[in-house]
Amino acid sequence: MDAGASAYLIRPNYKDKFKAVLAKECIGEILREQLYGAQYDPEEAPALSRALADSIKNKLRDVGFDRYKLVVQVVVGEQRGEGVKMAARCFWDADTDSYAQDIFMNLVLCGCCVWCLRKPTGVVLQTNWAIINC
Repeated sequence: MDAGASAYLIRPNYKDKFKAVLAKECIGEILREQLYGAQYDPEEAPALSRALADSIKNKLRDVGFDRYKLVVQVVVGEQRGEGVKMAARCFWDADTDSYAQDIFMNLVLCGCCVWCLRKPTGVVLQTNWAIINC
């Protein structure tokens, strides 16, 4: 192939692949910053979830995951000792798709963040899951 010819890459280069450890650090940092000392308020929980999801998505874009479609899911609930189980399933390409998650808990608040990726080629190919005990 010509060096000057434009080519479309279906799969990311190795250096551009998703790094779950780096993403988990970013997620944990944002959850700790924004939820430390927070009190649970059921009327503010939807707005808080959206704000956290937007912050996480923006931070991950800044880190360099701009070739991926980021799907951020944040669940904020009250800490009462009950368990919470969440699940979602889809098709997944193990070579390019991945996920990262982190959980933040304090005495009155339980927050979980899960996100997954989509290849830049079109069809949604992701899965995500989390089991948290609040």
